[in-house]
Order: sequence, then structure tokens, then C-alpha cells
Amino acid sequence: MTTSAPLLILGSTSKYRRELLSRLSIPFDCIPPEVDETPLANEAPRNLALRLALAKANAVAALQPDAVVIGSDQVADLNGEPLGKPGNFERATAQLKAMRGQTVIFQTALAVVCKATGFEQVDISAVRVVFRDLSDDEITAYLLAEEPFDCAGSAKSEGLGIALLERIDSDDPTALVGLPLIRTAKMIAAAGIKIL
Repeated sequence: MTTSAPLLILGSTSKYRRELLSRLSIPFDCIPPEVDETPLANEAPRNLALRLALAKANAVAALQPDAVVIGSDQVADLNGEPLGKPGNFERATAQLKAMRGQTVIFQTALAVVCKATGFEQVDISAVRVVFRDLSDDEITAYLLAEEPFDCAGSAKSEGLGIALLERIDSDDPTALVGLPLIRTAKMIAAAGIKIL
């Protein structure tokens, strides 16, 4: 009797994470996790990202206990303050004004869970991003062109947002986009998903 490979599920509504995971050329499903993303009082950005990544994976794994579930969350950390998705032009403008000339750490957390096997791993990739000293006109032009209102910290480095930056320091170039694929590949392989 042969056992079938476990189902892989991305617990996310993010089109960016879906696009990144598809680079591994393995089949997966997407299920939106039902998770309250409100930060706890005085919760550090790193801790928030880790907590939400695991909560997302667990929420979906509760529905699909035999599946290997990926949860991920990204929080932009500006001097210890969490910056989430701005949602609109005004908040995005305020975020980018606060970040100009600053170093922002994008905390991208990853959790992989399989309830049936008891597998659970959690990790984080911290990406240090130095923003240029942007003018108000540059910020407005960027936001009108790209509308990155669904991105933590209002900047999409995979698009025009790269022009906002002075430098990126990371051990995984995909982490800034929203899913650290180096860690993801290792963790889902450890959970029983065949990649190569």
C-alpha cells in the first residue's frame, strides 16, 4: 500500500505569498486564515509577526489536520514600532514620511504545521532596509504609481518601490516580498513535502 503525499496549504490571502510559493513548482491550495491581526499591548514587531504566522497556520490546520500548512506574517519594524498594511493613501504617506532616511527591519515570520503528525516549526527572517531621504513629491509620485496599500510599510521592493531604497541586507531575497522561500523549502521538506 502506497501512502499519498500530504496536501500542502498556504494559509494566506496574499497574492505575493501565493506567487512566491508557486516558484517551488509544487502543488498547493490556498485557504484564508481567520485570525485577528490586532497587535497585543506593547507587543514587539518580531513577536507580533511570529505569533500571527503560527496563528494563521494553526487556524487553517484545524480545518485540514492532515495537511502541511504554511502560515506567514510580515511586520515592518521602525525603531520598535510595528507598521502594518496602511490600507489607504493617507496612512501610506505617513508611513513613508516616517521611514525616509531610516533603517526599517521587515520581520517576516514563517510557521509550518501539520496537526496529524504533530509537526510544528516557526522561524523568522529579519530584513534590514535603509530608505533614501525621500522628498514629499517622491512619496506622492510613488504612491500614485504603485498603490502599495496592502503591503506592510507601504513599499513593494519587487516593483517601483526599489527606487525608494538605499540598501537591503538579507539572507533570503524573497523574505522582503513576504515569504522567505529558503526557510520555507527547508521547513516543508522536513514536514514531508517532496520538492526535488
